[in-house]
Parts: sequence; C-alpha cells; structure tokens
Amino acid sequence: MSIEIRATAIPAVKLITPARINDSRGFFSETYRRDVFAVASLPLDFVQENHSLSVETKTVRGLHYQTHPFAQDKLIRVLRGRIFDVAVDMRVSSPTYGKHVVAELSAENWQQLFVPIGFAHGYCTLESNTEVVYKVTNYYSRAHDYGIAWNDPDIGIKWPVDEVEAILSDKDKVQPRLAEVGLVFD
Repeated sequence: MSIEIRATAIPAVKLITPARINDSRGFFSETYRRDVFAVASLPLDFVQENHSLSVETKTVRGLHYQTHPFAQDKLIRVLRGRIFDVAVDMRVSSPTYGKHVVAELSAENWQQLFVPIGFAHGYCTLESNTEVVYKVTNYYSRAHDYGIAWNDPDIGIKWPVDEVEAILSDKDKVQPRLAEVGLVFD
C-alpha cells in the first residue's frame, strides 16, 4: 500500500491520496500511517477524531481554528458525499498570510487534506448527507475555539454557494474578518 503526499499552492498544506485495493467485496485502504507521514516531515500524534454529518448541500462549516496551547493540526477526509474544503493561512510571519487553498474532497476521489496549526479550516457540502471525519493533534477546547468569517472579502474565497443560500450555524454567521482577529499565530 502507498500513500501519496503532495504540497498544495501553500506548501504547509498537503493533499493526501491513500491507495485503495478493490476487489469483489469492496476495498481496503490504509488512510493514515505514522511512518509514511514522518518520512514526509509530518510527525503527527493524533489524539482525537471527529465525525460530522451535514444533511443538506450548501452547508458551510468554518472557518475555524483553535489557539495555543490547544492549536490543532487536522487531517480531513470524506466518508460519504463531497465537500469544497478550504484552509486559510493565519500565520502573520508567513509570505502566504491571508491566502487560501481549496480542494474538493469526496468519498469517490478518496483524497484527504492536511491542515497544519496556523490555518483556519472550513468547508461547504456539495452533496446532501455528506459525512466528514477528521483527526486532530490536540483536544477540543471551547475556551480556545475561534473562527473567521467564511465570506471575508479580503480572503476572497470563491465558494460554490452564495451568501443567501449558505446554511450556517449561529456562531459562523457572526465570525470576525481576518483583519479584526489580530495576531493569533506567529
């Protein structure tokens, strides 16, 4: 088995494609291997796995992040459906600060997105009943849980949904713009 790990337009964010072995029963896939990730300079220690179901298309979750000492690396994959997945660089000392990368993740393409500490993460569902699973390297902490506006014009994400149709949580409807957040990650 193999796992392909490649850099995106922002090299810290990785697009990961695990191999799948298909046969008459279905398939088998190693979706994460610590040794393969370590060789790719991603020595991660996942401590929690989260699973979300979004019943309707055009559901937007994010853009979320946790601050230190509970900041998290994330490894995102889709078990059912499709998402438009986004990572926004919040590292103020980075040459790509305020820039973003997008990837379409689906149960069909079997790709994953690695989003490191220092990035806000969010996604929009492209199919109904989409299930997303993501591993994280730190535990959830409500006191360290923050977000930025999914539609911040300074970031300029071209979402596959307009503001009127987007299905948002109450929390995500009132997130601040990146410029209002200040120094979060160096």
